[in-house]
Amino acid sequence: MTTRVLVADDQPLIRAGLVALFTAAPGFTVVGQAANGEEAVALAAETRPDVILMDVRMPVVDGIAATRRILAGPADPLPRVVVLTTFDLPEYVCTAFGEGASGFLLKETPPDRIISAVRAIAAGDVLLAPAITRRLVETYTERHRATSTTPSRLAELTARETEVLRLVAFGLSNQDIAGRLVLSEATVKTHVKRLMSKLRLTSRAQAVVAAYESGLVTPLGRRDL
Repeated sequence: MTTRVLVADDQPLIRAGLVALFTAAPGFTVVGQAANGEEAVALAAETRPDVILMDVRMPVVDGIAATRRILAGPADPLPRVVVLTTFDLPEYVCTAFGEGASGFLLKETPPDRIISAVRAIAAGDVLLAPAITRRLVETYTERHRATSTTPSRLAELTARETEVLRLVAFGLSNQDIAGRLVLSEATVKTHVKRLMSKLRLTSRAQAVVAAYESGLVTPLGRRDL
């Protein structure tokens, strides 16, 4: 099955590079390219992509506003939006996921990792680049350390689900977790769904925050991997 991709970026060189990357990758078809958010909204309605690679800072309409408009539209199914940017500011991440984005990657991510991430997101996963995950949770825990009283439901998780949550919190994708735990990706995906259900979470980003908030991991804990 071919994944239809729309690329939105105001920098011609980066936009052309992403188009070339996905044109050459098996299983993908680039259905359009936009230089600003307004064009992205129009092309999303016209071309019905499966995944949109969305820059944040663009003229006319920025990527966050474009994401909001696209995901509030009538398309069924709605496209999955991957925010791809040079800026890893936590407020961008929080806002993007709040508007319904399915992934957040830095433009410095190696091409093969971008391809893998988009494949995973097209299949229903939600991804945060590890560097972005760390920045997000460090900011979150710093702001909420003194006031957070959310009770932990970790006792409801199995030992395997707890380990999967720990690795999710460190920013690992399902593919990475599968390799580390010697499991299939399908099994990891099942564990993630079950632990999110038990913890009453609706997104992978919430799972990351829950792991830090509960004390399962700490911002410096990645050294234990």
